[in-house]
Amino acid sequence: MPPSDPLPILSPEQTNSFVERARSSKSAQVDQRALESDLRSRIAGEVRFDTSSRALYATDGSSYRQVPIGVVIPRSYDDVIATLATCREHSAPVLSRGGGTSLAGQCCNAAVVMDFSKYLAQILEIDPARKLARVQPGVILDHLRNAAEKHHLTFAPDPATHDRCTLGGMIGNNSCGVHSVMAGKTDDNIEALDILTYDGLRMKVGATTPEQLHEIIGAGGRRGEIYSKLKTIAETYGDLVRSRYPNIPRRVSGYNLNFLLPENGFHVARALVGSEGTCVTILEATCRLVESPPERVLLVIAYPDIFQAADHVPDIMAHKPIGLEGIDDLLAEYTRRRGINSEGLALLPEGGGWLLAEFGAQTQAEAEAQARGLMESLSRASVVPNMRLCTKTEAGHVWTVRESSLGVISHVPGEPLSWEGWEDSAVAPEKLGNYLRELKQLMGRFGYHGTLYGHFGHACVHTRINFDHETEEGIARFRQFMNEAADLVVGYGGSLSGEHGDGQARAELLPKMFGPELIQAFNEFKSTWDPDWKMNPGKIVEPYRMDENLRLGAGYDPWDPPTHFKFPQDHGSMAHATLRCVGVGKCRHYEGGVMCPSFRVTRDEEHSTRGRAHLLWEMAKGDVIRDGWNSEEVKESLDLCLSCKGCKTDCPVSVDLATYKAEFLSHYHQGRLRPLNHYAFGNIDFWARLASNAPGLVNMTTQLPFLRDIAKAVAGIPQQRSIPPFAPRTFKSWFRRHRPRHPDGPVVVLWPDTFNNYFLPNTAKAAVEVLENAGFRVELPAGNLCCGRPLYDFGMLDRAEHLLLRILDALAPEIEAGIPIIGLEPSCVAVFRDELCNLFPRDERAQRLSRQTVLLSEFLHSYRELIPLPQLRRKAIVHGHCHHKSVLQMDAEEAVLARIGLNFQTPAPGCCGMAGSFGFEAEKYDVSTAIGELELLPAIRKAPPDWLVIANGFSCREQICQATDRDALHLSEVLQMALHEGPAGPDGSYPERRLVREREIEIRQSMRHTSLAVAGVAAGAALLWQLSRKH
Repeated sequence: MPPSDPLPILSPEQTNSFVERARSSKSAQVDQRALESDLRSRIAGEVRFDTSSRALYATDGSSYRQVPIGVVIPRSYDDVIATLATCREHSAPVLSRGGGTSLAGQCCNAAVVMDFSKYLAQILEIDPARKLARVQPGVILDHLRNAAEKHHLTFAPDPATHDRCTLGGMIGNNSCGVHSVMAGKTDDNIEALDILTYDGLRMKVGATTPEQLHEIIGAGGRRGEIYSKLKTIAETYGDLVRSRYPNIPRRVSGYNLNFLLPENGFHVARALVGSEGTCVTILEATCRLVESPPERVLLVIAYPDIFQAADHVPDIMAHKPIGLEGIDDLLAEYTRRRGINSEGLALLPEGGGWLLAEFGAQTQAEAEAQARGLMESLSRASVVPNMRLCTKTEAGHVWTVRESSLGVISHVPGEPLSWEGWEDSAVAPEKLGNYLRELKQLMGRFGYHGTLYGHFGHACVHTRINFDHETEEGIARFRQFMNEAADLVVGYGGSLSGEHGDGQARAELLPKMFGPELIQAFNEFKSTWDPDWKMNPGKIVEPYRMDENLRLGAGYDPWDPPTHFKFPQDHGSMAHATLRCVGVGKCRHYEGGVMCPSFRVTRDEEHSTRGRAHLLWEMAKGDVIRDGWNSEEVKESLDLCLSCKGCKTDCPVSVDLATYKAEFLSHYHQGRLRPLNHYAFGNIDFWARLASNAPGLVNMTTQLPFLRDIAKAVAGIPQQRSIPPFAPRTFKSWFRRHRPRHPDGPVVVLWPDTFNNYFLPNTAKAAVEVLENAGFRVELPAGNLCCGRPLYDFGMLDRAEHLLLRILDALAPEIEAGIPIIGLEPSCVAVFRDELCNLFPRDERAQRLSRQTVLLSEFLHSYRELIPLPQLRRKAIVHGHCHHKSVLQMDAEEAVLARIGLNFQTPAPGCCGMAGSFGFEAEKYDVSTAIGELELLPAIRKAPPDWLVIANGFSCREQICQATDRDALHLSEVLQMALHEGPAGPDGSYPERRLVREREIEIRQSMRHTSLAVAGVAAGAALLWQLSRKH
């Protein structure tokens, strides 16, 4: 602890006053119903005091959990003002929240949570001449950066959560990021704030000249009182702030009292940055923008270990990189074990500790020259590291390794859970190497292990440690470690936090770093703004203990009932699986990626992967959500989950919501009569097989006016949708008469899925032609088999298991012989690669079938040395089915398309919105179309008419043809087109229309024949009736 300096300190009465107000605020009893009623009557925004919302906002990205009083989602500043006024009337604490990714417990509290991320998220102004931007607190950082980039400017701080964190959260947290070495922390980049105090004062704050300060204080009133008290704090504690605040680039712990000093311009806005919502509510922020180097180069530098890498940070920083990150061998090993980011790992030069040095300049040549200058300097050092100068593509792969680190190290196969707590310490760069050595030794003494990585340019260290948060002994050990770690970093003249803030995780340790006098100063600062101590109480000052409010806690014993899925990666436990979500919030991104299409439309936390996973975890905990499988809150949240499986790969901890949803629905509907559309869509294989006996008659009822309207109403299909017509002849019936071209060729089994058998048989016929052209003998499985793909969407798992067991029995000879099973519908192949192994993890037949089942593109790519492909030199838009992108990956598909000479684009990484039967359900139509309109459908409409549109998923093809004037082709049809038409393909625009016309003609003829037959039968019946009357 720093020595006590002689200065005026608070009397015991004043100190006790702070403590009492803090305790009173933390234990305040609020009439929730009255508060909710008053809020609903006064604001236009959303007021959510329901069980689901309170559970959703009970955690952030930290290891802490506090159930809020309720949630308010304001639509306007007036809503914010009214919310604070109403809470003040009810003595209710308030917490402002942005993206909810805080790692120290700042964003959860027993308070009224105001979520600014949904509505108050506008960029109000960008002034490129003055290099300023004015934003609302809910603005996503990347949205601001993208807007600023149009003027070759940027907002410099860029944490790893840049695509979902909000400016309000960054200001509350004093966030930093990779490029803070270029332009400082958030506090260095805020010019002014429009703020609101708990007692209702709204004012704008920024830098204050002595003349302005004198004028404000002289004017009196609440504003004058605040400035007068701030001036007193600066005068009383100024020398102590100068002497005790660490002189390092990354001091984020404590309040920013340094900005109240005269030499820093009495900058009240910057003094409030990092206050974690404990002082004021932010309504607007004026941000400083800096020039953004348009060209960047990444140099990866490898040392024998992370400690030697850290030793050389000052030498590298002398070359002025715009970013300098460090990663250790354990992070690389954990990434490798997770089976992700293999491209980035392969680019790391040989070594055990890596530094990622990024240089920026106006031209690529200038940036590269800077990097080569560093390389030349390092080549003359006593320890010459291995180095790689990356291309832009390579740099993207390497940065992915760094950016996904938090999620990667959270759930590592074969390792215990790891947690935040000591994930954010910082020291002076010249001391980093020795600090890391001692920190690693300290971990070892406690039996802990953790990765070492972070923003090494400013000596900020990130890690997650395998703390035991479930036993009293483990929690006591956690406390002891935290205390000793705090002593260690303070001994190095460092900061408890270099980026993530204090919150609850480290606030209890602040006296070690600042001493009792500055803690008193913090209390005064808090009390100046918030005399009632109602703003995010218990964080930073008079804090909760670090071992209070733990998400798990001693005696954690979740409800863990038997399940259909076996969860082999989660110790056979769904309860453990729901612990995967650590609140990183990557599912809350607004563009790019497959994950969480429904959140991108609704922007509601309950429709994010994180929100749904938290509700399932709360269900298992049984505290807030107490009705288990019967929970309506969980059911409602899962209703808009498209089961796209994007979270399985896009989520850094591989949360698998599609599986959790199927499991939950299977139990929720047990003993209940399901909605009619569950039976209609879930059992589509049965209904399609039935319809194939009279496809013309069925098509008459689903395609003709009036009859189709009735059919849609009965099946719960929106009237705006078209029901896909059944093919007059199934693929399997065609194949029975088909004569193989190569009876003695190597055998492959083509899987005749429901969609390509009964609806689009030409797709499967084309696949037969492509495979036979390559010399293979194509066979089909015996009998009527179905993978049961739609059953999972509705949780009909008993039947799904039954169907898979039938498949394992029926395909036993093929499985034993190792014959490839080739699928055309990505969602069906995904069943064999995913659900099959989760339902039957110990069945060797299931494991082998999973390995033997491939998509057509995967098969062609794996035999690329043996299978020549026809050429088709056209342009195309390619859309991958969500299961293709998430479970199977698009690499083989894109490789095959490139091999045939296709010049293609993949403009829509997200979901089409149809998602199997999702878009055919009336109550989900609006969400379905809105998802399609995010990326895919506009891209299709913009495509020139002579381009091909390629999509393998049946539901994707339906969404495209029903929402645009184009029809998508399957890969098999594209390859068939190349075989028939040659490299140039068909002449003219809309190259798919000949195939579509042929299909439509067949269907119309079938319906015509059926109508004639029906008419004939009706006429015959009428004649017989007339004859019977005569007799």
